[in-house]
Amino acid sequence: MSPARISRGTNPLRDPDDLRLPKIAGPCAVVMFGVTGDLARKKLLPAIYDLAGRGLLPPGFSLVGFGRRDWDDAQFAQTVREAVEAGARTTFREDVWRNLSDGLRFVQGEFDDDAAFDKLAATLRALDEERGTGGNAAFYLSIPPDAFEPVCAQLDRSGLATQEQDSWRRVIIEKPFGHDLASARELNQTVEHVFGADSIFRIDHYLGKETVQNLLALRFANQLFEPVWNSHYVDHVQITMAEDIGIAGRAGYYDGIGAARDVIQNHLLQLLALTAMEQPNSFGADELRAEKEKVLAAVRLPEDLAKATARGQYTAGWQGSEKVTGFLQEDGIDPGSTTETYAAVKLEVYTRRWAGVPFYLRTGKRLGKRVTEIAVIFRRAPHLPFTDTATEELGQNAIVIRVQPDEGTTLRFGSKVPGAGTMQVRDVTMDFSYGSAFTESSPEAYERLILDVLLGDPPLFPRHREVELSWRILDRVERFWARKGRPEGYEAGTWGPRSAAELLARDRREWRLP
Repeated sequence: MSPARISRGTNPLRDPDDLRLPKIAGPCAVVMFGVTGDLARKKLLPAIYDLAGRGLLPPGFSLVGFGRRDWDDAQFAQTVREAVEAGARTTFREDVWRNLSDGLRFVQGEFDDDAAFDKLAATLRALDEERGTGGNAAFYLSIPPDAFEPVCAQLDRSGLATQEQDSWRRVIIEKPFGHDLASARELNQTVEHVFGADSIFRIDHYLGKETVQNLLALRFANQLFEPVWNSHYVDHVQITMAEDIGIAGRAGYYDGIGAARDVIQNHLLQLLALTAMEQPNSFGADELRAEKEKVLAAVRLPEDLAKATARGQYTAGWQGSEKVTGFLQEDGIDPGSTTETYAAVKLEVYTRRWAGVPFYLRTGKRLGKRVTEIAVIFRRAPHLPFTDTATEELGQNAIVIRVQPDEGTTLRFGSKVPGAGTMQVRDVTMDFSYGSAFTESSPEAYERLILDVLLGDPPLFPRHREVELSWRILDRVERFWARKGRPEGYEAGTWGPRSAAELLARDRREWRLP
């Protein structure tokens, strides 16, 4: 048997039934549309190299780039190498690169070019003969959503989307999944007309982060937390994704999209669903997806959106020691733009577990620091047998799951201040950090997700119903904001507009300072 034909099941050094070992993808190829873009260069290509470096790709793995550049295979390989050397997590090794580069090919063409897609089909057939890809291929659409329809039509016309016996064809779609409910439904129909539902993988890279998955372990593997994970004990939940950067040269994408569509509709509502869902019977794709869908279907917005939402645009200010411009002064931004760079919303989950518990979601650019976290804030003790002065510095208990950076979990509780004087109680924290608790390094999110696609393992990928339920929630907010004119300004380096603080102040609460 040639090296190109060796699969996980025939590897004598690995037991495929040993769940402690990472699974290795079987024979396959990846076709990447948008291979010259920032996402491919900074994330996707380094992730593929890291998978190869960790021994998780088959020896005959092949990568085909498709684009308009007038490149041959050697020029494409040089571009991939530069991206890998700049962005890979693992140490660059010539032996790993040599094997990976042997399977690199480039096909030049436009999305409406029949001949280019016919050449792509021929390239995949040749790779199967040369490297033993088994006829298996995943098509990564790292392209704007308006290009999905012509690309899917070409994959259908050329027979590239057709699965032969004992082989598979899959498609990977990057967010955004539409810009509202109607466009999301149209997009789903376009893709599902060509690929079966089980062959469509919608990438939300936040779901590939180890800490997000650790939320499931925290909740369902520990008797300590699940009994208090409900409205009897939880006061409210805050889910934050804050960035300290501006739009970073993405004016063409960001203007007209905004913070809510870019982050709340996908990342933060997925985090809400994982935080609020009931325990699934297993972590299989169907069971996990069903519980998330139940939560999203139960989410409700308050009637008065003026009091339950906040939006803003960053203005000039200081980001640390650097003076930065405002959003309207960024290159490529219309000076009259009403696109928000900050969005916050109050939601409620109408289930028995969460009745009466508000979920506050916020995201923004040019905020005080970069952080993504889920903070579960508990009710105060019903009775404190201390004097008021003894508990002046005591807040509410909290469990904080840090998604990025410094992944881990913090538990905040009250403790006596050491000393022989009067009783004083103050907040302290117990901190779990992935970096210090485990010798294994956490894989980058795209590593995990790309490998899951190649394995055909779908639990972390939202199906079209989850996407549509999320848009149902956000569409009403977007329609309300469209009638309100320009967003409120907030100075770069601060924590958002005044209306965001007022949103919680009305409920006699305040945002957590990460």
